[in-house]
Order: sequence, then C-alpha cells, then structure tokens
Amino acid sequence: MGEESLRKRKGEHNGKEDGQSFQSQEHQTMNLQKEANFFLPPFSPCVGLISGICMIVGTIIGSGIFVSPKSVLANVGAVGPCLTIWAACGILATLGALCFAELGTMITKSGGEYPYLMEAFGPIPAFLFSWTSLLVTKPSSFAIICLSFAEYASAPFYPGCNPPQVVIKCLAAAAIVVITIVNSLSVKLGSYLQNFLTAAKMIIVTIIIVSGIVLLAQGKTENFTDSFKDSKISVSSISLAFYNGLWAYDGWNQLNYITEELKNPYRNLPLSIIIGIPLVTVCYVLINISYFTVMTSTELLQSQAVAVTFGDRVLYPASWIVPLFVAFSTIGSANGTCFTAGRLVYVAGREGHMLKVLSYISVKRLTPAPAIMFYGAIAIIYIIPGDINTLINYFSFAVWIFYGLTILALIVMRFTRKELKRPIRIPIIIPVIVTLVSILLVLAPIISAPELAYLYCVLFILSGLIVYVLFVHLKFNWPQKISKPITMYLQMLLEVVPAEEVTE
Repeated sequence: MGEESLRKRKGEHNGKEDGQSFQSQEHQTMNLQKEANFFLPPFSPCVGLISGICMIVGTIIGSGIFVSPKSVLANVGAVGPCLTIWAACGILATLGALCFAELGTMITKSGGEYPYLMEAFGPIPAFLFSWTSLLVTKPSSFAIICLSFAEYASAPFYPGCNPPQVVIKCLAAAAIVVITIVNSLSVKLGSYLQNFLTAAKMIIVTIIIVSGIVLLAQGKTENFTDSFKDSKISVSSISLAFYNGLWAYDGWNQLNYITEELKNPYRNLPLSIIIGIPLVTVCYVLINISYFTVMTSTELLQSQAVAVTFGDRVLYPASWIVPLFVAFSTIGSANGTCFTAGRLVYVAGREGHMLKVLSYISVKRLTPAPAIMFYGAIAIIYIIPGDINTLINYFSFAVWIFYGLTILALIVMRFTRKELKRPIRIPIIIPVIVTLVSILLVLAPIISAPELAYLYCVLFILSGLIVYVLFVHLKFNWPQKISKPITMYLQMLLEVVPAEEVTE
C-alpha cells in the first residue's frame, strides 16, 4: 500500500464521527492484512545439516569468548580451573541442547522454551517465561553484546588506559540503533550482514588459535606450570565462573527456534548439536590456551580487552586486525540476536500472552518490525546503568531458571504425556543431571553470596503473575479499549499485520 493511498483514505474520513472513523481504521487494517497475502512466500524447510552446524557455531561464537575469559579467571583464580570450567560449560551446553532436541522434535512449534512450558505446566509458567524474556533476558543479552562491541571498537583509540564509560555506552547505543534499523528494513539485508560478519568471526578465531599453537610449539608454556596453584574454589566462585562461561555458550538452543525450518529434523537436529557444540568447545579451550601463552593470570585480569592485548603482543604491527575483527564478531552476534527477535513474541502473541502489535510483521518488508524496535528500545535502557559483568550475572541467573524449568518439563512429560511421539529419545539421566546443575547454578550465588539484585530479579519474574491475572486471565476491558486504537494507529503507521494472517 503506497503513501498516496494511505493519504487518500485518511482524507476521506475527515469530519466524520468518531465511531465512523474508528470503523474506517478497522477497514484499513483489514486491507493491509489482505494485501499481505500477496507478499509472503509459502513456508518450507530450508536448513540442512551443514547450515544447522553453521547456525549453532555462528550464533554461539560472538562476544562471550572475548569478554568472559577475564571474568571466569577472576572467579577461580588460576589457569587450570579456568580451562576446566570452559570445557565443563561446553559439556553442559551439549547435554542441555540434547534435551532440547528431544523437546523440539516432540513438540514441533516455534518459540523455543515457550511451547514446551505450555504443554508441560500450562499457561502461567509459559507466560512468565515470555514476560521475563521480553523485558529481561533478550534485551539484556542484546545490551551485553553491544557493550562488548563498544569496548573493543573503542580500545585502539585509548592505548594504555580504559575508554571512558560515556564513549562505550554511546557507541553501544549507536550499534543497537543501526542493527535495529537494518533488521526492521530488510530480512535479506540482515541475512547478508550476518553472513559477512560470521565469516569475519571465524577469521579472528582462526588467527588466535593458530597463533597460540605456534607459540606453544616454540615452547611458550611457562604460564601452564603449577596451573592449579592459588586457585579460589568455592560453590559461589564456581557458580559465578559458570555463569560467565555459559554466557559465551549462550545460543546452544537456537535451533529449537527453527525446528520447522530444518530438513529432516529428526536426523539433522541432534547431529548439528553433537557436531556443532563440541566444535565450539574445542575452539573456546584453544582460544583460552592461546591467551595464556602470552599473558600471565595477573596480566589477563588487568587487560581491558583480552584479545586486543593478545594482538598487541603477537601480531604487532598488524595488531589492528584483532579489535577490528572482534568488533565484527560481536556486532554479528548482536545482529543474529536481533534477527530472531520476533519468534518468541509471535508465539506469545498468538496465545494472547503479549501485546498483539508486538507479534505483527511488516507487509512490505516482511520483518517483525514492532518486536525488533521494542527490543532495541529496552536494550538501550539496559545500557544506561549497567556494566557487562553485572548484566551477565543477572542475565544468567534469570535464564537458567527457565532452562532448568524447561528441562524439568521434559522429565515431567515422560510420565504425563506418554502418548506424544518422540523421534529422539535421550537417556533420562541426561535431563536429570542438567536439571540438578540448573538448580545449583540458580541457588548457589543466592546462598553463598546473597545480593539484593537477585531478589529484585525473582520479584520481577513473579510480578508477571499480577500482569497475567489482570490482563490475561480476567481480561479486563479497559486495557483493550486503550490498546485497540493504539494498535490500529501503529498498524497504519508501520504498515504491519498479524503474522497468522500473513502465513495462511
């Protein structure tokens, strides 16, 4: 629908009564929905095994491996426990992904954890997940990645000192705005950008790993002697180290958001997991070994940007390559996060658990523009007061509550939903182990090093119950009276329609 057509339609209703104007707006939105059917192609599986592996590797490897090494080391205090934590995080991510593989092939619906919680426990836990994801975990993840990008992009301009926080935060906000605009305007542009940035990401990973192997071959092993000396091992320190390590592995469940788009998912989903996540684990351990070939534990902890320090010592005078490609890697991870932003919101909106307009997509550009814009706005709010390590801790705390609950759902449905077909059936001991580890990860920091912020996080999650009772269960009329005209005006402004209308 062109701008001239919209102007004509708006002009036709000038001077009419409010009821007639309101009815005309409904006609306009209905026409947008009809026009949408001519734009979208039919849905079909298009992701094979190689693409699935690339998606796992490309989604997981982002900002985490360039930010988390310092935090993991700070919590455990020595090289040996640090490398052990990185390997253990990879094993846990693999086991968790296998649990999600059974769930994804048993319940073939989009939306990640949302449909699994809905099937196992009903609408309330599913709503709390969508509530927390929409307002906490997804936007904070976006904010963390863009802050990481800003740190590495600004580091070369402030040699020998830390970049000012105002510079980092302004640059991160600018990155969020650019990524949001790109993904709101074009699916193809966002996809092309992702392909380019994924290639750049693998280049810097290869450079760091090969450099480390060469240095080890030259005998640079002194930092690995007595590698467990001076380690700080406690339940709290291990949990916080796992939080930071698992942040780097976040994305291990991303294939569950596109189960319906996988070719032969019963074969390719588990194979992609079994190949992709161990491959990432090997890369992460080798990258950390490379860091320790040129930096002592103390030097690594004092570094503002670990990979930049590595590049300065190993690749000089071509050290500028490292911050450039790390910036590409982190911005690629942020772009990937934004690229898939609309899926959860769409499913929650379809169930009536979210503002309908957030699940709408653009008629002309076929992008979930309202959801992407909303994510971008919330992410910018998170950037203002937060620093990376604090955001990672609270993000991990919130997200592992729902990871644990989702894998518990797998155990529960083994007994309550025996009739469901399970093309992939993993040994029951795997979800039991992952559930117990999830409980430990959630409770350990609260018990051993309690902070009010964890209580605030739990209270925010539980506050979703109030929202659910008032607006979903009781369905008060007054919010609908307010939201309906706002939704229709936004539909006309952004030219968006309900996704279910488009995909028919």
